Amino acid sequence: MAAMLRITSQFHVYLTALRPWSFSASLIPVLLGAILSYKIDGLFNLPVFIVVCVIALAVHAAGNLVNTYYDFKKGVDTKKSDDKTLVEGHMTSNDVATLGGICYGIGCFGLLVLCVLSSASVPHLALVYFCGLSGSFFYTGGLGLKYIAVGDIVIFLTFGPLTVVFTYLALTGKFSLAAVVYALPLAINIECILHTNNCRDALTDQQAGIVTLAIMLGPTLSYFLFCILLFGPMIAFAYVSFNFSFWFMLPLSTIYYAFAIERSFRSRMMSQLPQKVAFMNLIFGINYLLSICATAPDNLPLLSQA
Repeated sequence: MAAMLRITSQFHVYLTALRPWSFSASLIPVLLGAILSYKIDGLFNLPVFIVVCVIALAVHAAGNLVNTYYDFKKGVDTKKSDDKTLVEGHMTSNDVATLGGICYGIGCFGLLVLCVLSSASVPHLALVYFCGLSGSFFYTGGLGLKYIAVGDIVIFLTFGPLTVVFTYLALTGKFSLAAVVYALPLAINIECILHTNNCRDALTDQQAGIVTLAIMLGPTLSYFLFCILLFGPMIAFAYVSFNFSFWFMLPLSTIYYAFAIERSFRSRMMSQLPQKVAFMNLIFGINYLLSICATAPDNLPLLSQA
């Protein structure tokens, strides 16, 4: 019984280190790519879709572990940080590195399986996959793009266009400009979460000697950027709903919550704000997917150009 409790406890520690609550940031873009492949080309392959989900989650989990490892090594994480995996000694650095390597290994094995199952060109699949893998690693590892104010671009591309395009490519065997455009609201949502987090942690990040976009912009410009990221997609959906399909009003159901978040940001009540933005964007993303599902293909913007 004691051995079972130890195993259960250790499993919980490892699972927590993966940050599974963040996985919606990968799964929603994958779902979007799958929905677009069906709406645009009438194609859907369940085994391919499942493998893509496994790849996306594995690379995302590995990226989280790399972030944990290097934030600790560089002194960014403290006892006040959200991630206390290494700070409080729940795992060793070697354990985190090993688990990260396993996750990357799962992702690479998934790519091999996908190359067999998918009709897409192997070089194309590998190109998009390794762009995403590189982004997840170099965000904090290697070049440490997060620490030189380039991390926002990496997150924007990885959790937006790259993931959606990879899914669409795996399911249809081709690229689509429409998939890139449809990915932009999700990419902006993810960047909004990251920017909120960086604004909250600006002082501690500066003390640790790293540079983020929030630090470079300062409080006032960071607030304006936050408002653009928060309300920009909603303005776009209001336009689309009036000109293409009323179903795109669904994502606007979060607008009241968005105004409450904006007031919290303006009042500098930042402690739990990234989590609140993440929750709002999860609902926003789900409603976005539902709006596309409910809209006839002929009424979807850019469909004729896909």
